[in-house]
Amino acid sequence: MKTIRLTMAQALVRFLENQYISYDGKEHPFVEGVIMLPGHGNVVGLGQALAQEARRMQVWQGKNEQGMAHTAVAFAKQCKRKKIIAVTSSVGPGAANMVTAAATATANNIPVLILPGDVYACRQPDPVLQQVEQTHDLSLSTNDAFRPVCRYWDRVVRPEQLMSAMLSAMRVLTDPANTGAVCVAMPQDVEGEAYDYPESFFAKRVHRLARREPEAEVIAEAAAIIKSARRPMLICGGGVRYSEAHEEFRRFAETTDIPFAETQAGKSAIVWDHPLNLGGVGVTGCSAANEIAKEADVIIGVGTRYTDFTTASKWLFREDAKFININVSEFQALKLDALPVVADAKRALPALLAAVEGYKAPYAAGIVREARERWQRELDRLDAIAFGEGYEPEINDANADSAFRFAKDLDAELTQTAVLGCINRCIDPEDVVIGAAGSLPGDMQRMWRPRAVDTYNMEYGYSCMGYEVSGALGVKYAIGDKDVYAMTGDGSFIMLHAELLTAVQEHKKINICLFNNASYGCINNLQVGHGNDSLCTELRWRGEDGKFSGPFMPVDFARIAEGYGCRSYTIHTLKELEEAIADAKKIDGVPVLFDIRVLPKSMTDGYGSWWRVGDTEVSENPRNLEAYQDHLAHEKDAKKY
Repeated sequence: MKTIRLTMAQALVRFLENQYISYDGKEHPFVEGVIMLPGHGNVVGLGQALAQEARRMQVWQGKNEQGMAHTAVAFAKQCKRKKIIAVTSSVGPGAANMVTAAATATANNIPVLILPGDVYACRQPDPVLQQVEQTHDLSLSTNDAFRPVCRYWDRVVRPEQLMSAMLSAMRVLTDPANTGAVCVAMPQDVEGEAYDYPESFFAKRVHRLARREPEAEVIAEAAAIIKSARRPMLICGGGVRYSEAHEEFRRFAETTDIPFAETQAGKSAIVWDHPLNLGGVGVTGCSAANEIAKEADVIIGVGTRYTDFTTASKWLFREDAKFININVSEFQALKLDALPVVADAKRALPALLAAVEGYKAPYAAGIVREARERWQRELDRLDAIAFGEGYEPEINDANADSAFRFAKDLDAELTQTAVLGCINRCIDPEDVVIGAAGSLPGDMQRMWRPRAVDTYNMEYGYSCMGYEVSGALGVKYAIGDKDVYAMTGDGSFIMLHAELLTAVQEHKKINICLFNNASYGCINNLQVGHGNDSLCTELRWRGEDGKFSGPFMPVDFARIAEGYGCRSYTIHTLKELEEAIADAKKIDGVPVLFDIRVLPKSMTDGYGSWWRVGDTEVSENPRNLEAYQDHLAHEKDAKKY
């Protein structure tokens, strides 16, 4: 057996250089590169290895460990999980910062390889700088915090362990049914230790994405259920996009006349104006999808996890509704007591279509068209809402002046819905939009109208504030010359925007659409809507009463971006927004930020959905008790699975 003597870190980089993925006759490298924020846990061992061994792989400099890991998550998501970026940090705080991003990846079933430095395996320098000492277990380090949020976790305490660790890591990273974050912790002394690795470990390794075929018996059973359906409905989940089953899904819907709704991850698998597309479903869904869902007797979920937002906390569907779930994951396929079709969507849908040959959904004439037309009229209304023209904020006595005081303090008259509609009209059809948290994901699932496939990248499995800016950079790495627009609130931007500087450094034009309403508006809506007064959800000066009741704080986000080297625009009117977007299209290689002043309480509403939250059973506030009674009324109608 031929061997080559390398350090553990050198062997790791050389191994990653030679990992490929194959699917549908296509083959390409799997690991695009490494984002690095050097520290004493990775700068010497892994840093030297990257300088020596990285040939094909790109090395990027990160600015915040969570942000750079979110960049990697968005990149893999946009690449339909067929390419990844690895991320590495030092021990201690650097590693801990990536835990949030690991959870984001795992919640969304997105592959990301996390390589944190670790404390010394030899334990001789203990406690090393940034080491957390646990007196009951000296083997613990910060990196053990990754265990609950990763699909696979390992610590390489001897250089030869790298081989089994990385083979297992690649197994998970390339497994559509069980992918997510993978953490391989690297004690900093072991990174530099050498071993005689077999040359075969570094041979080109091709990981084949096998498409699981459905079982004939299950297809027959599913077909029988569908043939008996009077009002069936499809749900297009993220699995349709990751499987690249766009055409198979469209053909199934068109051949059977079964309308379909979209989850956040499934949105843009089919363009918005397809005559069977009902739009978003559930808590952040629209009236068309939710109206049809409430009457559906058979629901065919394709590649969806059925989160509580999709099911409206299991309240949306009929008690006697039957579910058929097509999913590569058996765990997901069994949800809602469904008939599980454990298979790849690209294989299962044609098989199921053949089994229901001749079936047409027997909807009353025009029911789907009429639901879509009603929603189109609502979209037209939302696009046109202006200050003083249909804008009626739902507020209680405790913050009754918020919206109008904001308009005065920040010179704002724009509504959030009108701004979204304007951006949707003005950007190019092939441009990609990305979002994650606050009220924008709900407004976008309802209102955004994708005119090209795979142009909607929403992280809503973990809904992680701060994902938007770093995620936009990851999308930009994936799509090249096309533009990406990040939709973020001011709260998310404040929380994490360090990778905006990376975008400047890398000459990557990302467009940040910052909806500045000086508040955590989504949570304020939830807070006030369930009977509470506003508390710590608005960005206001502390007043003489000791509460946050003073004027709204006029943060100039445009100047912050300019300080990084970005181009920026401050937007007060739709005309200014249209002109700014047109002007920004001429800019190349420089990030752009639009500081858009939008009025609080100018988002969309629930459209016949319900979200179960922790309403207060006992309170001195009668509004809380009223909200609790509403909770009980909805809970009794929710399915119990």
